[in-house]
This record gives sequence, structure tokens and C-alpha cells, in this order.
Amino acid sequence: MKSWQTVRFIAGTFILLSLAMGIEGSPLFLSEWWLAFNAFVGLNLLQSALTKWCLMEIILRKLGLPSGC
Repeated sequence: MKSWQTVRFIAGTFILLSLAMGIEGSPLFLSEWWLAFNAFVGLNLLQSALTKWCLMEIILRKLGLPSGC
């Protein structure tokens, strides 16, 4: 996988997990505060789309993942 694909995979995983841990009635429910983490991930995705700068992608490239389009 390319670094940009991995960023989207990680973001999607974080969003689904934080929803599962933040919504009452879920078998993984811990606290409503997990929904704040969900908002944080969403804001970072929005920020990276507008500025074309993503810290996670930079970290993944330094770990050796290819960038590519």
C-alpha cells in the first residue's frame, strides 16, 4: 500500500473504533468521550485535504512506505 492509502485505512479504522467505543449500546462502549476522538480524526482529514499537508503521511514515508499517487 502507498502512504496515502495507509493514512485513509488508519483514519477509517480509528473512526469506526471510536464510534464503537463512544456510542451507548455498542458492545465496545467505554465512554462518550471517544466521540471527541472521532471529531479529531475528522478534523485532521479535513485539514489535510485543504492544506495538502498530513503528519501521518510524513511519518509513514519516514517508516519506508512509498508515496505515489
